[in-house]
Amino acid sequence: MSQYCEGLDDTYRKTLYDLMIEVREAEYFVAVAEELHFGRAAERLRMSQPPLSQAIRQLERKVGVELLHRTTRTVVLTSAGKAFLDRARLLVGASRAAQLTARRAGDGLAGELRIGAVASAFDEPLPHLVAEFRRRYPDVTLTLEEIDTHEGADALITFRLDLVIARLASAPPGLRQRPLRHDRFVLVTPRTWPEPEGSGAPQATSNVPWVWIPRRISPDYHDQVVACCSAEGLTPHQHHLARSISTQLAMVAAGAGVADDGAAG
Repeated sequence: MSQYCEGLDDTYRKTLYDLMIEVREAEYFVAVAEELHFGRAAERLRMSQPPLSQAIRQLERKVGVELLHRTTRTVVLTSAGKAFLDRARLLVGASRAAQLTARRAGDGLAGELRIGAVASAFDEPLPHLVAEFRRRYPDVTLTLEEIDTHEGADALITFRLDLVIARLASAPPGLRQRPLRHDRFVLVTPRTWPEPEGSGAPQATSNVPWVWIPRRISPDYHDQVVACCSAEGLTPHQHHLARSISTQLAMVAAGAGVADDGAAG
């Protein structure tokens, strides 16, 4: 409110603040206006009657007009009170809606969930997980972003993302990790090429063109592929370069070469 009062004299500024109706005052007035009885309204609000009567008189002084006409037997809304009641109900309703939204967001039932995932996760398991999440939590807005594994940890630590699906051997300090599935590396060759046979089949691919993802693109994935090839005694001939596994597989399907790819195990 102060940003809108800049440049006003102190008297006018004080008047503006005095006219601000608190949610508590609106709740008191709505209870009395609906019950038309201070005793029943106080019981409904779980308070004693004298403080309630005092709060209503203070509200009328703040508004500058009589809202309720009181006698020893009856309480009746004035024309100003009837008009004020509609606005008071809106204020109370907005306050309750804000509280409910905050609680639901705190419980994970509303708000926004920002997910980052490696490219292969958009084939599996994300489609099923996203569909099930939307079914269970329709009030949560999902935001999806393709990332690489090495970007995921930083995005979580800086709170840019809430959840990351990536190939990660271990979680950095301060992060929690939950395995979704375990992958194994397989040798992928074009369908038109003769199928390698025998125990030396993988080594026979060392001299053929390989479709490779450079380390600068995906350090974690690159290092895992290198370790896998080294364990099999392979020294791949890195001929073609791709930026993602999907492109890598497309190049292999086109007959460009072979690749070592992660597959569900």
